[in-house]
Amino acid sequence: MNLTLRQAVAADIPALRVLIDASVRELQAADYTPAQIEGALQSVYGVDSQLIADETYFVVEAEAAIVGCGGWSKRKTLFGGDRWTGREDALLNPQRDAAKIRAFFVHPKWVRRGIGSMILEACEGAAAAAGFTRCEMGATLTGVPLYRARGYVALENLEAPLANGESLTVVRMEKRMSSKK
Repeated sequence: MNLTLRQAVAADIPALRVLIDASVRELQAADYTPAQIEGALQSVYGVDSQLIADETYFVVEAEAAIVGCGGWSKRKTLFGGDRWTGREDALLNPQRDAAKIRAFFVHPKWVRRGIGSMILEACEGAAAAAGFTRCEMGATLTGVPLYRARGYVALENLEAPLANGESLTVVRMEKRMSSKK
């Protein structure tokens, strides 16, 4: 299995939309109801073009296709794509704030192959290089086991309101990064 990690570019957006839809519909079905999944796809999940513009979003390719994506942010928004109304695009202060780990999705046919961990490691390294000493995220219930295994701790559960009247449980998690050796 040959996996290639690279920075996402605007031309990837159509493929990312397909990947995100497939990932959410299949992988989150055990943790969220069909109504929550539909509401989240309409109002929370999706491509975050700001991450791509900031050059903080990564994709993993295999067999000439994008099979995973995820990024980090130096902006206040904790989660949500372009459609999410709760966005806060103000810049963070690395000395005071935690970098945001954002928008991780893996194609259902490619799970359990280290793709999420590969992207997470790249994000943490890039955030540390930018001066951040902590990372935090708004993890889906589906993603919590991966992040917990990678050293993140749950801080609180949040309820993200969805356009269809449902809400989506998101777990705010944090990790203090060790200093470089």
